[in-house]
Amino acid sequence: MRHILALDQGTSSSRAVIYDEHGEVVAQAQQTFDLIFPAQGWVELDPEVIWQTTVACAKEVLSSLSDASLVTGLGITNQRETTIVWDRQTGACIYNAIVWQDSRTEPDCEVFRKLKFAGQPLATLVSEQTGLVIDPYFSSTKLKWILDNVGGARDRAERGELCFGTVDSFLIWRLTGGAVHATDATNASRTQLFDIQRQEWSSELIAAFEIPFSVLPEVKDCVADYGSTRSEVLGVTIPILGVAGDQQAALIGQGCFESGQTKSTYGTGCFVIANTGSELVRSTHKLLSTVGYRLNGETTYALEGSIFIAGAGVKWLQDGLGLISDVQDTERAFVETGGDTGGVYFVPALVGLGAPHWQPNATGLITGLTLDSTKAQVVTALLQAIVFQTEELLRAMAHDGARIGELRIDGGMVVNDSLCQFLADILNIDVLRPSRVETTVFGAAVLAGIGAGLYADLPQAAQAWRLERKFSPKFDDKKRKTLTEGYQLAVRQVLTTVTQ
Repeated sequence: MRHILALDQGTSSSRAVIYDEHGEVVAQAQQTFDLIFPAQGWVELDPEVIWQTTVACAKEVLSSLSDASLVTGLGITNQRETTIVWDRQTGACIYNAIVWQDSRTEPDCEVFRKLKFAGQPLATLVSEQTGLVIDPYFSSTKLKWILDNVGGARDRAERGELCFGTVDSFLIWRLTGGAVHATDATNASRTQLFDIQRQEWSSELIAAFEIPFSVLPEVKDCVADYGSTRSEVLGVTIPILGVAGDQQAALIGQGCFESGQTKSTYGTGCFVIANTGSELVRSTHKLLSTVGYRLNGETTYALEGSIFIAGAGVKWLQDGLGLISDVQDTERAFVETGGDTGGVYFVPALVGLGAPHWQPNATGLITGLTLDSTKAQVVTALLQAIVFQTEELLRAMAHDGARIGELRIDGGMVVNDSLCQFLADILNIDVLRPSRVETTVFGAAVLAGIGAGLYADLPQAAQAWRLERKFSPKFDDKKRKTLTEGYQLAVRQVLTTVTQ
């Protein structure tokens, strides 16, 4: 029986899973690590930790097989926008990975938002070509910061001595022993340097952000030949056949291959993506137009809303405030309160606010506290805030013309039944939880499986999706409106402090 190895390199952990040709898990391994916070708003990772944990997990699952040569393909999915620069000859990174949550380049972004380029506002050019907004979230200004602030980096880049990549590109380069410097169209679409209509690097944006073209990787389809792993790295040679950014991989793993199908992933952050098919939908409500996936040279587009804090907020409650001792405490808190926070609202703008506000300078807020407020209510308010933010995104998608009849959910947080039911209650649609909640890594396996011939196409792969439980709305309109309006009032309080 043939097998697929899928690597999922995320913001807080690295994971490796081996699937058999029926899509069943044969072996899995995961290693967690901590983020680095050098200054307020700065979020980094040690690239060597990314690399070492990924390799360790891959070796662990491969060792469980009696014959590792049964693995006929490897798929990679990764945290997007996170920026790494390394030496083209030695592979040594010249600076820590700057994580997608990092907001250090907001002053640069403020300048770029006011800048004109080629006779038009740069913000307009960015929107037209990339479907994005100018924000520290994306890779372009992170890359520029490294080139401008690491001694000698820009000169080395101009001489062709450096490589830039998102995490997928970094892993591919290392796994192939430096033979392949490439990325896929989904990850490229998050750099703010890639024209998603022409499907090529934008010469205009590269010039505007002062990026040497030589540092950029080749952009390939999500299913393509990305070279093979060196035997001295994993102990076996495996062709790398599938690559996608984590949220697009989850879209694939959820079987959302029809226009209008929508998924929401609840991991470190929360990301809602609606498949828009061959149509590039231009949002008028501050959502992102992006590449859903690209196969055989044909691009499927998506509309996306990004929430920066989801599971990261739960980790903060545990490690930062000590309000909970483990993740399971969040569901216990929800059950204890019965979902009633006593008027407490939590706006988790701990690294700014993402869509649809795009306020990197926003800070978090807990409001409505009284002497009667309890720890359980504060914990419940954080979970509910993630739902309220999801509602904001789906409302914006509806205004942009997306008609969402149901929502497929995944990620580590959705094992919480109370959270899932509250999602259905507030969104007023059915929420579908699959039997496989870790769909991101499975999406990478699907892509590699297509490349290896295990799946003929996406429709066949979609048959692997199985419903575990459907959550249907129970709230009446009055209760739903009261709760959402309370959260929106809290958000306005946050936004007022940003504009003062």
